[in-house]
Amino acid sequence: MSDGEISSQRKIELLEEELRHARRMAALGELVSTTTHEFNNVLTTIINYAKLGLRHKDEPSRDKALTKILAAAGRAEKITNSVLGFARNRGHDRIPTDLAALVEQSLVLLEREMHKYRVQVEFHAEPAPPALVCGNEIQQVLLNLLTNSRQAMPRGGRVFIRVAPDSGNGTVDLTVRDSGAGIPAEVLPRIFDRYFTTKNGPDSSGKGGTGVGLAACREIIEAHQGKIRVESTVGVGTAFTLKLPVAKTSGPAATASPVQALGLPASGGRVVRST
Repeated sequence: MSDGEISSQRKIELLEEELRHARRMAALGELVSTTTHEFNNVLTTIINYAKLGLRHKDEPSRDKALTKILAAAGRAEKITNSVLGFARNRGHDRIPTDLAALVEQSLVLLEREMHKYRVQVEFHAEPAPPALVCGNEIQQVLLNLLTNSRQAMPRGGRVFIRVAPDSGNGTVDLTVRDSGAGIPAEVLPRIFDRYFTTKNGPDSSGKGGTGVGLAACREIIEAHQGKIRVESTVGVGTAFTLKLPVAKTSGPAATASPVQALGLPASGGRVVRST
């Protein structure tokens, strides 16, 4: 290889690294925006019920106000723990990671948004070994897929999330399935192409429409020696499955940590409390 070819290759590598850094910063910016809105909602609740408790001296009103304040404080604690979890995942090393915990953190951050757009979320987690991943990058992929699912259901719908082992392929599978409009067969092969989008632009929340989200998802998963698969039927919905390599450990398979299920009944697997 000539010096000129080496120099060109190096420039391409630097540009790709700059693009990855830009995506990480964009993901961090979106996290800050989402978290700020969530905390603002919590603080509004606390302030309003504190005023109610001060305004009304009777015991029932005080009890109601204190109960609402306590619930809002609990919500703030969940958000804080999720953000701290995201911060712990800011490194770029691939380490044994509980995918169910990543889902839990993401659902906490998106819970109010899903409720706002009338999207019901159900999460099933089967006992699974840890995956060898960079938690920060996988969480970026998950947040992108969940946001896409929400946008595919402008009048509300359902999202089903599942974490399960695939021992035959040596992977831990993370599936996000929605009941949205679906993707036409003639478009499906192009959805991972950079700058290709089926949307007219960002939605009312300012998300989506650039055509780089799914392309970045594929690049991240393939860099993990994993696979991302999609199935879709118009009028029925779309399912994305991330197949991620199992971390080689000598201990027993890790059991998924407690996670959230929002608004849907159990239908098999392990579903924990509803909120």
